[in-house]
Amino acid sequence: MTQPILIIGATSGIGACAVDEAASRGLPVRAFARSAGTLDKTDLVEPVAGDARSAEDIGAALSGTRAVIYALGIKERLSMLWEEETLFSDTTRVLLDAMQAGDTRRLVAVTGFGAGRSRSAMSALERIGHRAILGKPYADKDRQEAMIVESPLDWTIVRPVILTKGSRSGKLKVLRDPASWRNGLVSRRDVACYLVDAVEDDLDIRADVVLAR
Repeated sequence: MTQPILIIGATSGIGACAVDEAASRGLPVRAFARSAGTLDKTDLVEPVAGDARSAEDIGAALSGTRAVIYALGIKERLSMLWEEETLFSDTTRVLLDAMQAGDTRRLVAVTGFGAGRSRSAMSALERIGHRAILGKPYADKDRQEAMIVESPLDWTIVRPVILTKGSRSGKLKVLRDPASWRNGLVSRRDVACYLVDAVEDDLDIRADVVLAR
């Protein structure tokens, strides 16, 4: 059987959709999350409970995998307006170290529109509103992206625009040219489709893209 894809953040949001998408294609998945024990083990889905900040947990989950889809997110809360966020950079540092020490080279990492150099694609008004509400998490996503770009791995940085709960539309646009980057709406299931495509077809290696509809 094909080696599994490790999906980090597999029990909610884009990560859960990516698990469904990969399994629907007959691809084996190692579904990693703190709450992975809530998932059913199947012939294709292997739940692995663990802490993404733990080098031991990530190293064990990474063993024997072909690629990693990183889709960790945070729950929106009032305190994120003022509290420093380090989840994205902390977990990415652990993951990059483990990947460079092992045999898994392919990383497809979800950040978000407004992180890294995509911030320059926002209007001045968008930047003000975005940073006022999401400034702390996105400062950490900036750090995360910089770490990924500096790594020697076969990485892809994926920045979805505003996420919806809609079904897979088949109308996803992968915006590769920074001149075309823009805000908008995109369903989590459309994003998940691209993530699995990126692994399967080696799309956009050592590149950053924006996903919109």
